[in-house]
Amino acid sequence: MKILCWNTDDAVWEHWLKVVPQGAELVRVDSLVASRRALIESQQTFQYCFVYLADDTFSSQVEELVTLKSEFSAQSMLVFPNQASQQAALRLFSIGVNGQCAPYIGEEQLSLVLSVIDSGEIWGGKAFIQQLISQSAEQVDSPSLEMDGLSEREMDVVRYVAEGLSNKQVATEMAITERTVKAHLTSVFKKTDTRDRLALALKAKRHFSVR
Repeated sequence: MKILCWNTDDAVWEHWLKVVPQGAELVRVDSLVASRRALIESQQTFQYCFVYLADDTFSSQVEELVTLKSEFSAQSMLVFPNQASQQAALRLFSIGVNGQCAPYIGEEQLSLVLSVIDSGEIWGGKAFIQQLISQSAEQVDSPSLEMDGLSEREMDVVRYVAEGLSNKQVATEMAITERTVKAHLTSVFKKTDTRDRLALALKAKRHFSVR
């Protein structure tokens, strides 16, 4: 496993070296330019990209990360902000960042975060993601969801996602497997031109609220 780490803080870097999964290879860079170069030269060999958001460059780095994610949309990215900002979190999740957690996250917690991301979920954690979905639909310039073409089962999945439920919870509610939920979501993403479950949830929330 190779992890690209955009990190300018030596203490956080030393901590990451201690808590990443055994056998992981960390590659450290210190800027947007260096991150872009590493991702281009790696030929998609990085399983994750960790980004530490420092206080002194927080706002500018958020925008740089938006740029990086737009160029490498398939790359799994996890942010470690050194300050709490719901606006920044919403900005990053809405463009496809896979999760955020504390810079000094513990070893077991990081392992859990990575397993959740690998399963196709977003890590915030759960309560934070549900809060974003429920409170932020009107804060994003996001049109309501175009529901034409969705099957009845896909519509049910969309409704549950809009409520902030995870794939496992949706599967329980619908009495189907998680694999089936993922298959429905893949189809829904394609039909509705959405890139991830948060973008889908925000559009769906708006759709249901204006009906």
